[in-house]
Parts: sequence; structure tokens; C-alpha cells
Amino acid sequence: MRDRSIIHLNVTDFAVAVERLQDNSLREKAVIVAPLQAARALVYDMSEEAYGDGVRKGMRLDIAMRRCRKACVLMPEISRYRQAMQAVLGQVCAYTPLVERGEEDGHLFLDVTGTHRLFGPPQDIAWRLRKQVLANLGLDPVWSLASSKLVSKVASRMARPLGECIVGHGEEAEFLAPLSLSLLPGIKPAERRLMQDFNLRSIGELAALSRVQLRVPFQKRADFLHDISRGRDRSLVLPERNGTSRIVCEYHFDTDICERRVLTDTLTPLIHDIGRELRRRGHVGQRIGIRLFYSDGRSVVRQASCRGGSDNDFRLRELALAALNRAWQRRTRIRSCILICDRLLPRSRQQTLFSMQSKKEEQQGRMLAAMDTICHRFGRNAVRLGTS
Repeated sequence: MRDRSIIHLNVTDFAVAVERLQDNSLREKAVIVAPLQAARALVYDMSEEAYGDGVRKGMRLDIAMRRCRKACVLMPEISRYRQAMQAVLGQVCAYTPLVERGEEDGHLFLDVTGTHRLFGPPQDIAWRLRKQVLANLGLDPVWSLASSKLVSKVASRMARPLGECIVGHGEEAEFLAPLSLSLLPGIKPAERRLMQDFNLRSIGELAALSRVQLRVPFQKRADFLHDISRGRDRSLVLPERNGTSRIVCEYHFDTDICERRVLTDTLTPLIHDIGRELRRRGHVGQRIGIRLFYSDGRSVVRQASCRGGSDNDFRLRELALAALNRAWQRRTRIRSCILICDRLLPRSRQQTLFSMQSKKEEQQGRMLAAMDTICHRFGRNAVRLGTS
């Protein structure tokens, strides 16, 4: 198998970097991005200056302000960060179709294996991309190059201050060995505590243990930990297929809410939009996910799926409510929600000899088709179900 070349592009402190593009006066100032109205707001992002004073992501805002009293606090603008991510994505897609992005965090993985004949060596591609993103967007990403996503992600954390880090093929274990276990992704919190109990501090100390030794405390996770401690990772870079691999609908509440009924009523028109788009594309969705954004800066994601998939609004709503049941864990007010339909499949055009649908499902299908026709002619809000 050909040695892979994976670039990890990372715009550090992404939210702060985007805010500084909007307001030049924030440059070289300590900046904290966090919701101001929440009673127990958490830090969403912070600048390097605030980080140096001890501010960390997920820290309570009141504690962060005590550590960095001169910090300028800004409200998170998720839609702005999402637009910036799309802009960065547009810069890198010209070099490879295999691009995997994070949410709104400035992280991108690029698989440039085999592209050297078109664009030169992988390190030249990474260097060119950094220069291009800086010139066109004003964002200055760091980058790393390695043979896997795992090693390239760790290497990007070591890229400062030069902004670049290259780990050659076969050098993965040697590169990881002296680094702290806290830099190794994929380890669960309970496993980290267990490693501390065994006085394991560096990745090399974990790699020195055999599979048999690891199986005693970590059981089924032993093989996984054995591999990642040596830099072995065959996970693929998973692109979004030009945005057609999922359908996303978002709703921002005018006032933060905590009533479940309000959120349930809000999901129905979002489901209508998803179902209508599925039928327009000729697809069915196998999974519905919901992401709730709380007023204190936290978020939670839960999902529900069905075999075979569906484009029926009623079935999709059942999945959305099941996902909501799993996500309903906190008593904190909710600021916004995102509904995601993914694992899309083409709807079969083959006519079945015997109907597999119940009479009720057939009636629902005819009603939804009529509603689609009305909404196409008079607008998306022309007609809705009574559950809206």
C-alpha cells in the first residue's frame, strides 16, 4: 500500500482570528469569546494572550475573567465562523477532493497522496496553501504533514512557532515517544486517569507496553491504545461530497428557552424542510441528529437512525424526537438548535410488485406530495402540519 500524505491545516484560535478580521483593534489584545448573558457561561475560544494568562476552553467565564482581567469578551457568532470555514474549504478543494473539515474550529485534514505530479511534493502544497489562505482570507494557519490523521493532528500542536511540522514516513513512533499523553487524541478520560495511576506520563512509556500487558487494565481497548501510541492509524479522510452527504437546518431562538414543548414545536418545520429537500433530491435519510447550543456555551449532540432510510416527514419527526429525548440532559436554557440528516441514499426507482407500505403511509405520501406542490408554488411556509 502506498504511503499516505495527510496534511492537517489548523487556524489556531479560529473564533478569535475571525473576530479580529472584523475588528482590527482586537489585534494583540487578550480576547475571550463566550456568551455574556448566561449565568454560568463557558469560554468558547480565547486568544494566545488570554491562554498565556491561564484561560482555557470550557472554563467558566467568571474564573477566566479573574485570570485575565484585561480581556475583551465577545459573544460567539457561530454563523460567521461557519462562513469562514466554508471560505477556507474553498481555498483547499482545488488541491484534492479528499478534505475533511471540523465544525467551526478551523481544522482541516487533506489527503494529498498521489497529487505530487500535479502540484509538487506534499510539503510544497501545504506551504502554498498557508500562503494562499493568508493572502486571500487574512487567516494564518499552521500545518503539519504525516502519514496519518492521528500523527498529523499531534504534529500540528507542535507546529508553533514556525507554523509547520513534518513527520517523515517511518518516524511516527520516534516523534511521538517523548510527547505527553495529553497530546494523544482518542484516549478516554477514565483511561487517562488509569494511566496516571500506573505512572505513565509520555506516549513512549505507553508504547513500551505489549498488547498482552495493556489488555489487563484496558481490555478491549488494548489493541487500539497499542497502535495509536506507535502512530499507527489507517482512518480515512472523509469528505462531504460537495455538501450533498447531509442536509442541515438551523434555528436561533429570539429568547433563550427551556421549555421542551417550544423546542418540539420548532423541530417540525425544520423536519418539513429536510423532508422536502430529500424528496427533491430523490434521496432518503437514514439518520437524524440534533445539536443543542446552551446559553452557557456548551452543546450536546445526539442521533437516531432507521434501517433503509426515509423521506417521510412523519417518520423523520419520530427520529428527531428520539434524538431529542437522548439530548435532553440539562436544565440550562437553549439558545439555538441544529437538525442534521445524513447517511443519505438514493431512493429506489424500482416499482415493487407488492406494496410494502401501510395504507396510512400511502396516505401520508400523497399528502406530503400535495404539500410539496403548494410550497413550491406559494413558498415554504404556505402550508404546514398541525404539529408545527
